Amino acid sequence: MSEYNGEAKYRPKRYQSIGKLFKKRVPIVSWLPKYDADQAISDLVAGVTVGLTVMPQGLAYATLAGLEPQYGLYSAFAGCIVYTVFGSCKDITIGPTALMSLMTYQQVVNRNADYAVLLCFLSGILQFIMGSLKLGVLIDFISIPVTVGFTSATSVIIAVSQLKGLLGLKFESSSFLDCLLKVYQNICNYRANDTILGVTSIIILLMLRKMKDIKLLGPNGKPSNKQRTIMKGLWLLSISRNALIVVACSIISYWCYKPDSEPYVILIGEVRSGLPPLKFPPFGTQINGTAVSFINMCWDLGSSIILVPVIAVLGNVAIAKAFASGNSVDATQELYCLGVCNLLGSFVSSMPVTGSFSRSAVNHASGVRTPMGGMYTGILIILSLSLLTPYFFFIPKAALAAVIISAVIFMIEYEIVKPMWKSSRKDLIPTFATFVLCLAIGVELGILVGVTINIMLLLIPSARPFLHIEMKKLRTGLDYLLVTPENSLYFPAVDFMRAKTDRAAVKMGQSKLPVVVDCKHILDADFTAAKGIAGLIMDFKRRKQPLCFYNPRISVLAVLQGVCVDEIVHCFTYDELEQTLNDINYSGNPAELKDIVHTTTQPSHETPLLNRRQH
Repeated sequence: MSEYNGEAKYRPKRYQSIGKLFKKRVPIVSWLPKYDADQAISDLVAGVTVGLTVMPQGLAYATLAGLEPQYGLYSAFAGCIVYTVFGSCKDITIGPTALMSLMTYQQVVNRNADYAVLLCFLSGILQFIMGSLKLGVLIDFISIPVTVGFTSATSVIIAVSQLKGLLGLKFESSSFLDCLLKVYQNICNYRANDTILGVTSIIILLMLRKMKDIKLLGPNGKPSNKQRTIMKGLWLLSISRNALIVVACSIISYWCYKPDSEPYVILIGEVRSGLPPLKFPPFGTQINGTAVSFINMCWDLGSSIILVPVIAVLGNVAIAKAFASGNSVDATQELYCLGVCNLLGSFVSSMPVTGSFSRSAVNHASGVRTPMGGMYTGILIILSLSLLTPYFFFIPKAALAAVIISAVIFMIEYEIVKPMWKSSRKDLIPTFATFVLCLAIGVELGILVGVTINIMLLLIPSARPFLHIEMKKLRTGLDYLLVTPENSLYFPAVDFMRAKTDRAAVKMGQSKLPVVVDCKHILDADFTAAKGIAGLIMDFKRRKQPLCFYNPRISVLAVLQGVCVDEIVHCFTYDELEQTLNDINYSGNPAELKDIVHTTTQPSHETPLLNRRQH
């Protein structure tokens, strides 16, 4: 019988669970009722600041992806607004990024924008499914060395791809090496005005980037109010550098523009005005008058259908962890949220999106209080699509190239090579393999090969464990050979261990000295390993050479005894080992070894390794 107090009402447990799950998966329900004016002002400032950052970046990343400029703005507002409802990290801003743009370009080149929108839709579907099945653990298989090689390679590819716009060259390229070759072949056709404007923009952008690090201190070692105001102004100037450069270059090109003559610099051109139409993603398209079905489009997209959403989730979770301030990150919620962002974004012609580290850093530094900052950013992008698109015509391509280059050069993580060399040199193998292969054969295959190499390095110790072999002597003076495997016993390693132990027993043990296998590092074993151990026991039995297993875990011993029955000689303490070997030496008949097994004392529970007496 339930007890009722006051107006409290009984709610079945299942409804309580549904309500709790709803609040967990739709976080806005939890924080919106507590939203106040102070939070609104902070979020408005941060949202507008991020909006001024994402506008030039969106235009630049759309051109990087091989799309018309407006697609970058379409991608910028949808993700920000959706993340406000479903996002779990207040600092993250969702939108186009250099990495997603590059991976989209691989699918759009020589095709059309429908492929980018369909890739966005399929990415959202896969991310949502991964969240439903709690497959975020798959992200853990992409290690830091692979990620470093991948991001560094993509940064180099992006920077090289922008040399065309920076130098005012006109050509089409399909890969990193092809782009590098065509830049070399067409370098004599560079346009001086574009080059000067682009290089100058990069220099100014790098200088403005450093301005936010300027610290002013008074006589007492602390900044005065005036100095704080100046530093705040320098910080605002620094984070608004992309917008300032684009606006300044656009004004210059507007003044120099003459409709009846060739422009002084190559301009971005017409940008479609207004909001994108709300429609279903394209499940079919036409290329050069030829109809392409949905199945054929998916076939053309190939492995990118899996790699693009996985890389997007990897980046988004990494950003969430970076701004979590020590709190745990719900990777499943981020999977759900990013899936919904891409899924709904595809209905407004968005290309694949994910969290942007640079814009999230700006959002954090601007004092954002809740995910509502993304709503203000999205509204600002919508207003720019409605009111500012006629002025985007005058943005120079060299200025956009400068914005991209000055952003991605800091993604080349060359500084990690030194600590990696000092701590774990083998991790440099997947790092450099991923880096080189991404440049040579493409980012999708490059990261696949990098992950494969990393998994192989992970499995090698299991397949070829190190065996430490040395001669030992009991207190009674009896010699024996101690073999210590440094890893667990699984099927790839059993033949290697059997052969090496046999060889050591014959050569070092002269086919007669007792051999003791120290099992302190063997935490687990499988059936194939047990069969191999049974074969090893038979090899020793044929030679009439004693073989004893020392310090095995109860779980491992159970697996071995399931195959070897009662033929396995084992001891749990050094005293038992000494007694067993002395009994073997005294009896002089290895055929009686099985009788010795029954005289040893088996512990009733698993004894911690540190508490066991070891030789």
